[in-house]
Amino acid sequence: MTNKLLDYLDYLFPDPRCELFYQTDYQLLMAVVLSAQSTDKRVNSVTPIIFSKYPTLEDLKNAKLEDLEEIIRPVGSFRIKAKYLKGIATRLVDDFDGKVPTDREVLESFPGVGRKTVNVFLAEFYHYPAIAVDTHVERVSKRLKLAYQKDSVSDVERKLMKKIPRDRWAKFHLQMVLFGRYYCKAMRPLCTECPLKEFCREKKKNLD
Repeated sequence: MTNKLLDYLDYLFPDPRCELFYQTDYQLLMAVVLSAQSTDKRVNSVTPIIFSKYPTLEDLKNAKLEDLEEIIRPVGSFRIKAKYLKGIATRLVDDFDGKVPTDREVLESFPGVGRKTVNVFLAEFYHYPAIAVDTHVERVSKRLKLAYQKDSVSDVERKLMKKIPRDRWAKFHLQMVLFGRYYCKAMRPLCTECPLKEFCREKKKNLD
């Protein structure tokens, strides 16, 4: 089943790309932080405004919280996320000379940065082998019996890392995100023509 899944993902998304807008390492990190409990589309509607109004990390460090809150309001949880952005900018300026570190433990000490965010950042910016389990990856993995329904996000990540070749992890993550976003959707998934439906836990419900 795993080989069939990988072949189908390669067919659908031979060259998958992250859909978040960014130009620098810190812009990607901040965009991923903003994307928590939001959508890439909403994040992409605010990040150009942020990085235009505050073109340097120093500018972001010194930004007024209320101004940042107003800009990022569309992504949700805007008050805490504004604090995260200022906190990240402050740490990068004060402790890392403006360069986002690549050490996982250090990155996870940043405001608003958890394991999933680190996985997305390292896989996207440095092509580091990692599988980030977001809502799409979790949903598709459980539907296709790559994990149990009761599994935690950490369980899903661990099982995928065992089933998927290491050199495919970063690409696989992006492909699964796009597959979940546009095909194996939470509501009204496109099951009829899916060659993976024989493996799907929810095929009967979605095809009835």
